[in-house]
Amino acid sequence: MSSSQPEPGFAYRREQFQQMVEDTLATARQLGATDAGVDVSEGVGLSVSVRMGELENVERNRDKSLGVSVYLGQRRGNASTSDFSPQAIARTVQAAYDIARFTAEDPAAGLPDADDLARPDEVAHDLELFHPWPIDAGDAAAIALCCEDAARATSRQISNSEGASVSAQQSHFWAGNTRGFRGGYASSRHSISVSPIAGRGEHMQRDAWASSMRDPAELASPEAIGRYAAERALSRLRPRRVPTAEVPVLFEAPVAAGLLGALVAAVSGGALYRKASFLLDSLGTRVLPEHVDVFEDPHVKKGKGSSMFDDEGVRTRARRVVDAGLLEGYFLSSYSARKLGLKTTGHAGGAHNLALTSRLTAAGDDLDAMVRRLGRGLFVTELMGQGVNPVTGDYSRGAAGFWVEDGRIAYPVQEITIAGNLRQMLRDIVAVGADAYTAGTRTIGSVLIERMKLAGA
Repeated sequence: MSSSQPEPGFAYRREQFQQMVEDTLATARQLGATDAGVDVSEGVGLSVSVRMGELENVERNRDKSLGVSVYLGQRRGNASTSDFSPQAIARTVQAAYDIARFTAEDPAAGLPDADDLARPDEVAHDLELFHPWPIDAGDAAAIALCCEDAARATSRQISNSEGASVSAQQSHFWAGNTRGFRGGYASSRHSISVSPIAGRGEHMQRDAWASSMRDPAELASPEAIGRYAAERALSRLRPRRVPTAEVPVLFEAPVAAGLLGALVAAVSGGALYRKASFLLDSLGTRVLPEHVDVFEDPHVKKGKGSSMFDDEGVRTRARRVVDAGLLEGYFLSSYSARKLGLKTTGHAGGAHNLALTSRLTAAGDDLDAMVRRLGRGLFVTELMGQGVNPVTGDYSRGAAGFWVEDGRIAYPVQEITIAGNLRQMLRDIVAVGADAYTAGTRTIGSVLIERMKLAGA
């Protein structure tokens, strides 16, 4: 992003943000702060939705914020403002300073160690995260209508629609602290989505599909998104209930991403130091089967979880989180690391690009092959509810999907509950499909779990 003029759509230049950061840090020092950190950002976007062939909503967003953390020894105060005038920024720094003055000391509070901060050459590395989409409301509406039309044209049984939408979002920021870190970048994220309804009366079923990318040129075609969403909705018609049983369960890849998310949450700093995790003291122990690995690469070009540094300015590194089933690393910020007596792993703000893979997966292990391997059991395509206890790992979720007999889909099912314990579920992963799907920052194929309890009719 050029520092001499704003990129299209932005109101502020990078050099303006850089000056705000320097001025804010200088004000904090003048007040007597022992340390300070500041982040200034701007985001703009367009969202358009249609329903049943008619334009429903056009929304433009423009947000900006400056946040500052002031440290007085091990006392910390935070404040923010959306007013970028010098007077408002000065008042915001004063507010953070005053909060710090009256806050109790916290031995874990403080900026990251200088040695952990990303260097200027690392900050400057371009991960190709910024791809603005020069689209107006009319063009966005046309794409959304095309997507919905493709869904409705798939079959006469597509009787209704919850609508289709197009979103084009971009943002940029600059951050700095009194220990020498300076860095920021521009990024974008765009999407097309649709949610068709099949059937009529009491026998309606809905499903949805979407494509989300940093680069609009890499979005799936609106026609393909619409057709696939419609096919998913049609496949759910005339569902049945199944008897209570204990059977193998195959999680479709988008749903399986939640299992990887649960693993990450359980080995993240906040849960660990609060002792609110079913995987306490699990470093170096087996948390997945021997054939399963989890790799993290923060430096994937155009990746949704890519960054050269975390929210504190700590450099990020590629690493093997799980190696042959053994947990090799936690997800820690500077604060949570100090609480645990460990070092930051560069995860203030969360995990980066994660991929869960199996050493047993072959190129031909697509979804059909995974269904054949399931044999007789439940293929889950949707989960409902929040029935997960992060402390014990107890897992109970409403589910919908398909009953499988002799390795073939027999009929759709709904109104069932699947239950187990996450610690055991993760260890009972039998296979991971080659049908890799990226949901946000997680990439994973369909996942077959050896056995779970199913509560049905």
